[in-house]
Amino acid sequence: MGENLSQKAVIMDENAVLRAIARISYEIIERNKGTENLCFVGILSRGVCIAERIAGKLKELEGVPTEVGILDITSYRDDEKYSENIDRTDIPFDVRDKRVIIVDDVIFTGRSARAAIDAVMKRGRPKSIQLAALVDRGHRELPIRPDYVGKNVPTSLDEAVKVMMKEADGEDKVIILE
Repeated sequence: MGENLSQKAVIMDENAVLRAIARISYEIIERNKGTENLCFVGILSRGVCIAERIAGKLKELEGVPTEVGILDITSYRDDEKYSENIDRTDIPFDVRDKRVIIVDDVIFTGRSARAAIDAVMKRGRPKSIQLAALVDRGHRELPIRPDYVGKNVPTSLDEAVKVMMKEADGEDKVIILE
């Protein structure tokens, strides 16, 4: 995101973020008929916060913990130069034959989701891969559509969407910058 962007609007406050995470959690349980064989892979950094929150909600609802891994997609991206040798990925479980839900904060062009799919597939062949995003801002460049969306937010290309999570930013909210 550019350095000189200013806040244009708050599109989700703390309560809206909490409701969206709860709704996504219920949709995941419904679509997957429970949480058996399910795991989450959160894309650094806000995707991890959201994945952990969803997993916590699923444990609250179903009484069973769901594994959460951390995915650093930097080396898998095709639209940015990768110079560091630091991979902060931490997926401490086998993804083979699991139903993997990749979680990101914002889906935009679809390139991050594609990179995440490549990274997960490199670790083994899951039974399925689903995609959850707190915000879908449109402007897809690849044929990728999230299975679970907290909020659809039509944006212009000169705007940016910033997701803030308590764990990383001290507060939960989503804002548009211009």
